[in-house]
Amino acid sequence: MSRMFVRVGNAVRERDARDFADVAQIANFIWLHIDGMQDDVDALLAQVADIPEPAISALKAQETRPRCASFGHGALVNLRGLGDPSAIDGDPLVSVRIWAQSRLAISLSYRQLGVLDRLTEQMAAGRFADPGDLIAATAIEITEALDPDIADLGDALDLIESSVLEEGKSGERHRVADLRSTAIAYRRFLSPQRQALERLMVLQESWLEPDDRMHLQEAADRCARMVEELEAVRERSALVHEALTDLRAEHMNRQALVLAVVALIFLPLTFVTGLLGMNVVGIPFAQEPWAFWGVTLFCLAVGGLVAIWFKATHWLHR
Repeated sequence: MSRMFVRVGNAVRERDARDFADVAQIANFIWLHIDGMQDDVDALLAQVADIPEPAISALKAQETRPRCASFGHGALVNLRGLGDPSAIDGDPLVSVRIWAQSRLAISLSYRQLGVLDRLTEQMAAGRFADPGDLIAATAIEITEALDPDIADLGDALDLIESSVLEEGKSGERHRVADLRSTAIAYRRFLSPQRQALERLMVLQESWLEPDDRMHLQEAADRCARMVEELEAVRERSALVHEALTDLRAEHMNRQALVLAVVALIFLPLTFVTGLLGMNVVGIPFAQEPWAFWGVTLFCLAVGGLVAIWFKATHWLHR
């Protein structure tokens, strides 16, 4: 559901979104958050007559990428952050679109943003005096929530590298593929998000104060660091995947070598037993009582000699 916070002087109250017209003239700052899945978006946006049409279209867009665009007297900022853990569906990163102008900020998301509750608590506590404060706090909260998740990707990859390189385990291929896929998905949005924050930081807007720009710079720097970490995770996961593939190939080669050794040992024995087992007249010693044991000893001797030859030529150590 939509939520609207109105700041008059130092007091902040939550009001019904339909009361926008009643408080617009007296408020020092209004933050209207719209739930795109439950609210009548068009009706709520129609209350604010001076939002440019391109900005309205961008606010309502279903598919977005992080960006910052200036539209006359305001700016549109798209950011991505972790969704509410209880409502993650598909992509773990949720888009939040923010329209900011003097004394007004309108945010819209189609899925629950994980940090939304903390932002509303800060707004209710009177910590946001203008759109710059809200956007800077949103960027900081998003990066702080993302930081542990991205660090966990690196830690998980460290454990897999340890198990592969030290213990020789080769059953982690699917886990490595999942980590790499997650890193790619995060990087896809964090890289343009850093650029959006940097562009927002240099906008010449009256509601962007020096401390807001400082906080935006901090969030952009953290985004840059996370992008670098994701690049490292992606490259390391590719190397670990190659190592796992090599281990798998080595295991298969060892199995094939064992089968080859067994086959080569029994090949001459099979030839001898096949030759003597032919159902034709004239096989030597066929009527002798010691013939069976003689053939058996001969096969054992040949098999032993072939095995000794394999060991002498180091076939069993390759």
